[in-house]
Amino acid sequence: MLSYRSAAPAMIKLLRIKNIALVDSAEIEFDPGLTLLTGETGAGKSILIDALGLLLGARASSEIVRSGQEQGSVEAVVESGALAETLAAHALPTDGDEVIVRREVHVSGRGKATVNGALVPVSLLRELSPLVAAIHGQHEPQGLLDADTHVKLLDAYGELAGSAREVANFYAQLREAEEALESFGRDRREAERRRDALDFQVAEIEKAHLVAGEEDELRRERGLLGNAERLATAAGESYALLYEDEAAVLARIAQVFRRVEELAALEPSFVPYMDAHASLKAQLEDLALQLRDFQEELQVSPARLDEVESRLALIERLKRKYGSSLEEVIAFGQKCREELDALSDPEQRERALAKMRDLAAGRYTKAAADLSRRRRLAARELEKRVEAELGQLAMEKTRFRVGFQPETAGEPPREAWSEQGFERVEFLLSPNPGEPLRPLARIASGGELSRIMLALKSVAHLDTAGKTLVFDEVDAGIGGRVAEVVGRKLRAMAAAHQVLCVTHLPQIASLADRHLVVRKQAEKNRTRTTVEAVDGPARVEEVARMLGGETISDTARQHARELVEQGARS
Repeated sequence: MLSYRSAAPAMIKLLRIKNIALVDSAEIEFDPGLTLLTGETGAGKSILIDALGLLLGARASSEIVRSGQEQGSVEAVVESGALAETLAAHALPTDGDEVIVRREVHVSGRGKATVNGALVPVSLLRELSPLVAAIHGQHEPQGLLDADTHVKLLDAYGELAGSAREVANFYAQLREAEEALESFGRDRREAERRRDALDFQVAEIEKAHLVAGEEDELRRERGLLGNAERLATAAGESYALLYEDEAAVLARIAQVFRRVEELAALEPSFVPYMDAHASLKAQLEDLALQLRDFQEELQVSPARLDEVESRLALIERLKRKYGSSLEEVIAFGQKCREELDALSDPEQRERALAKMRDLAAGRYTKAAADLSRRRRLAARELEKRVEAELGQLAMEKTRFRVGFQPETAGEPPREAWSEQGFERVEFLLSPNPGEPLRPLARIASGGELSRIMLALKSVAHLDTAGKTLVFDEVDAGIGGRVAEVVGRKLRAMAAAHQVLCVTHLPQIASLADRHLVVRKQAEKNRTRTTVEAVDGPARVEEVARMLGGETISDTARQHARELVEQGARS
């Protein structure tokens, strides 16, 4: 049902390891297709997998640093256009499609990670990991024993992940609405106390009838009232000097300009000054009128001064309680009024919250019911295809079923609802005819789990297309014809992924597009692990070693040559 989605391919082009475990220094180039890593038990093949794990954000231990060294490091050159968007979101530098990821581990426990030379938290490596690679370790099939993972596998197969996320979102909204309603019921008494406090605050502020800007106006008026006598005297005397006195300024200026006019008639240089007469006269007359009006309107009223002082004291008291400015006090009062109005009718609020809950429940149940129906359809198809795959993996009589709780479709009781939907999903297995179906955790052996995992991956394509897939001895517990089938399935995966695989089986090793041999050797009382790409006779020799052990016979070499040639033709 699920086909590979188009995606920008991710490929690990180069891996550098320095002072990690038994590796003092190694630089390994990788190609597209299927790369197999082989070597004797204990040579350090899994060290390469652990090194990749560090680059993908796995927890680091100081014990992984090579003995006698202060720090170890792992660095990879990854080619992936899919990383560009994530790097840009974190303001990290980019250089085409190549990304250089580095991780350092110190014996002190400290360490650091960089992406394209920029320091990053290890959590970012974990964020990038799904876009780069997936490591399926030798214990990874144990994840199949956790029934909580089965629904995700089914959804991946049926292309239902988007619908499952929608159901989870609707469930989160439903729980939020339910919790709001429950909280309202618990907090109703507290709401009563809150309403009393709000009622007092609103009454105090609204009773004051505050007006924005009035404080400044009141302060100005207080200044006038407090100095009214001095202001009136100054205004009256100024008016008299300008207009009323015998020697008033306006009258004397008129006399001046009459003399200037006589001078201008005889001396032209005085003519321009005559133009200023009218303007000066108008300004002084306007000032005189302003002084007269100000004096007449100015009232010396102790009662009004008391009113202004009281009003300013009220505003100051409200500011100390509700805000640093008059405008903040007014805004606080409006906010309190809105909250008080919202609390004034608790029954209405309760009805509104119940309506929100019912709407959320309706959205959830509709989406969950549709998801449940589609899951059951996908399950029937998945069962058939997995059984067919298991038949190729020497488990011909095995029955595989996707179990649902509840077994029948339909809306279960409210307590059975969850973010996963209406049902629990669990994979069931019956390896032999006549035996009942039982959960994987109770019946499957390690070898069976490995084959079931490969069958699921072959059928469901559970990994995003283009991602590098890393397998660490997933062929454990199998051999013979089944091993060849497993190898071909890995090779089929390599058509859409870069696949790296650690194996002990010559049938699988012979199918490699690129073969790397991991060796452990002692030099100067130190043990070191090396990695070497082999081809031609060297590759035949390694496959022969895997067939025959320490003593390699000509028969083993001939068999190995046939396996390698057959793998190249397939």
